[in-house]
Amino acid sequence: MFSAREILAKKRDGGELSDEQIRALVRGIATDAVPDYQVSAFLMAAWINGLSRAETVALTREMADCGRRMDFGDLGGRAVDKHSTGGVGDKVSLIVAPLVASCGAFVPMIAGRGLGFTGGTLDKLESIPGLRTDLDADRFERIVREVGCCICGQTRDLAPADRRTYALRDATGTVESIPLITASILSKKLAEGIAGLVLDVKTGAGSLMGDVGRARDLAESIAGVGGDLGLRVEAVLTDMDRPLGRMVGNACEVAEAVQMLRGGGDDRLLEVCVEIGSRMLLFASVFDSREECEQALTRAVGSGGGLEKLQAMVAAQGGDPSFPDAGAWENAADSQVVKAQYKGYLQRIDARAVGSAVMRIGAGRSTAEDAVDHAAGLEIHAGIGDYVGAGDRLAALHYNRAEGLEEAMGMLQAAFVIGEEPVEPLPVVLEEVRR
Repeated sequence: MFSAREILAKKRDGGELSDEQIRALVRGIATDAVPDYQVSAFLMAAWINGLSRAETVALTREMADCGRRMDFGDLGGRAVDKHSTGGVGDKVSLIVAPLVASCGAFVPMIAGRGLGFTGGTLDKLESIPGLRTDLDADRFERIVREVGCCICGQTRDLAPADRRTYALRDATGTVESIPLITASILSKKLAEGIAGLVLDVKTGAGSLMGDVGRARDLAESIAGVGGDLGLRVEAVLTDMDRPLGRMVGNACEVAEAVQMLRGGGDDRLLEVCVEIGSRMLLFASVFDSREECEQALTRAVGSGGGLEKLQAMVAAQGGDPSFPDAGAWENAADSQVVKAQYKGYLQRIDARAVGSAVMRIGAGRSTAEDAVDHAAGLEIHAGIGDYVGAGDRLAALHYNRAEGLEEAMGMLQAAFVIGEEPVEPLPVVLEEVRR
């Protein structure tokens, strides 16, 4: 009924697209009937002129409906998921998915790769020998049902229109559009067949949503559109002005996740995991109160139940379940220590500079085609508020290649800010957003 050219011209001129026009456009994108140059034109028009709430709801619904939808209805609403907008050192998914599954919920999680200074869950998982993240929908669903959780990349038949628009958003400079982010995230989550979604919106220097106001706008958009489409959504804003945890890099972060699941690790990281995990368990109606959820998650850490669930998931996805004892950054060929240049209190660790530094030595990628060095990463030894002396160890950079090393070390030296006065770090959980 509608030509792509007609739809593009209307959006170009600031008009509001009807549900039928959006349906025609999305179906054309999903079937490759609309070529890349026209998809790119739509993305740019949406970026410049924006999308109304009604357009965003329609775009999200049609992108979810253009492919297969998983159905976990027989699980009684216990299928839930979380999503993070990305940050430096964010390994929460690796911890929360198995923890929540060990408490009786089911977690079908479609995750992404890192691009730029933020890491990606799939890259971290693929540092585990043999593990596959390119699963088809049938195997994805089977692992969720048998193990309780599965983390994989977007399958070909789930939200296929999003697969194309996601790649083109980066190429066209339209990544930051809140309506397009909303539709991309929610279309995949709706296709997962979940009953509830907990959104972790990172804000600060090490996030894509650096400004807290913009982070709040995104959280409200996703919670609102998700609610309009029948999905229960809660969002929390969390601090990403400093790296989350003590490890940054793919295998390094897997090792830290294992440490957390064994009952150790960074307090701020644990706080975020308990915050997200408790909300997921409440959505799944596994427990009646927040206190019960927190107690169950704590037990799952202390008993090793979360780690056992992670190992079962790894084995089901073709990986080596003995990976927790295989080492991580020790596999890198060389290390260099970042030392304090003078005495004082550590006042700041610039998360963006840290993420950019580990990217320079191969832990991240500048383009989607770049290879990733899974062993490259950073181990942080000092925390905000700590007193350090001149020459004290602040961090250790683990690497396999010398290319980019000098630049990375310079960035890290500047990232650790030391001053005369002690400081109190920001709380890691800043606020919550509900529909």
